[in-house]
Amino acid sequence: MNGLSVRDVSVTYPGDVQALKGVNLEVPTGMFGFLGPNGAGKSTLMRILATLQEPDRGSVHLGQIDVVRDKRSVRRQLGYLPQEFGLDPRWSAMAFLDHVAVLKGILDGPARSRAIEELLHRVNLWDVRKRRMGTFSGGMKQRIGIAQAMLGSPSLIIVDEPTAGLDPAERRRFHDLLSELSENIVVLLSTHIVDDVRDLCRAMAIIDRGVILLTGDPRAEVARLEGRVWQMAVPRSEVDGFHDRFNVISTRLYAGSTVAHVLADEQPGEGFMPSPASLEDVYFTVLKQQAP
Repeated sequence: MNGLSVRDVSVTYPGDVQALKGVNLEVPTGMFGFLGPNGAGKSTLMRILATLQEPDRGSVHLGQIDVVRDKRSVRRQLGYLPQEFGLDPRWSAMAFLDHVAVLKGILDGPARSRAIEELLHRVNLWDVRKRRMGTFSGGMKQRIGIAQAMLGSPSLIIVDEPTAGLDPAERRRFHDLLSELSENIVVLLSTHIVDDVRDLCRAMAIIDRGVILLTGDPRAEVARLEGRVWQMAVPRSEVDGFHDRFNVISTRLYAGSTVAHVLADEQPGEGFMPSPASLEDVYFTVLKQQAP
């Protein structure tokens, strides 16, 4: 199975709201990060790729399969963890996975049991397989979510905002699991959390207001900014004027002070210190260039 190809995909919602505007994207095997702010169009595109919505215009192919016209073939090879993942709190993890496996067409009882046992071990939930899912933590629910997405050995897995709300330990466990999954298949990670893309992805796209603003290797994009990012602590009363005087990438609170990151080819003024470039700097620089 080859990668995923998106060609000239557009979607307009009632009220003339353009969620996607002629999106073109090539997603290779491995982990691909789809990064953008809330409302950028990420979830709309994820729903199209997951065969839950059709574009107004354009085409999508998974290898040789037409995603829009041949939804049944896509669904045989698809694992999907949506942003809002509903679970019946009364069910156990094992009963839930058994139900999903039947829906995915895994009808042989012994084969289904082996697949579920293997997955529960893989996501580290075997010891709680008989517990009601209503007692699970947020991270455990996300792990059972990715387990159901993995049923049937899919060639494409889509995960939409998978680490939002997870504590640091659960987020790390989920990262490790996603990284392991992406070795031989396409895993599309849609998120607004820059660190998830930095930690996991060899390729990425940045989207805002329905437009793809950048595609590339996260490390290469960071390298392009190396030596051009400067930082300085700024009194809160001077932040607005600071934006008028310098090409400010972003500001953030650090130890109670406002620290500004500024883009400049050389030291922009007294008091600035060089700062190692980061993917967050890339992200905010790209979004700022698109701003009206």
